[in-house]
Amino acid sequence: MNLEKFKASVEEGKPPESISPYLKALWYDKKGNWEMAHNIAQDIEDQNGSWIHAYLHRVEGDTGNAGYWYRRAGKQMPQYSLEKEWEEIVQALL
Repeated sequence: MNLEKFKASVEEGKPPESISPYLKALWYDKKGNWEMAHNIAQDIEDQNGSWIHAYLHRVEGDTGNAGYWYRRAGKQMPQYSLEKEWEEIVQALL
């Protein structure tokens, strides 16, 4: 799967069966279900899960909490669009 196919899958009613929990969280975020995305991300206890968790708190507008999760992920909070970061994370995890 590539980025374009992943983005197109968001038009479906449910995420593709074969994707990782990381991508499932990002799929739900793109679908507009922040709560489901957050529930998935908070159960992933590694740096990639922390990166997604950070991004989701940035989406929420909670930059303090986002900053904590970016530090756990070993990343800096980006100064560019949420859309660009979403694509960056997806590409890194595909």
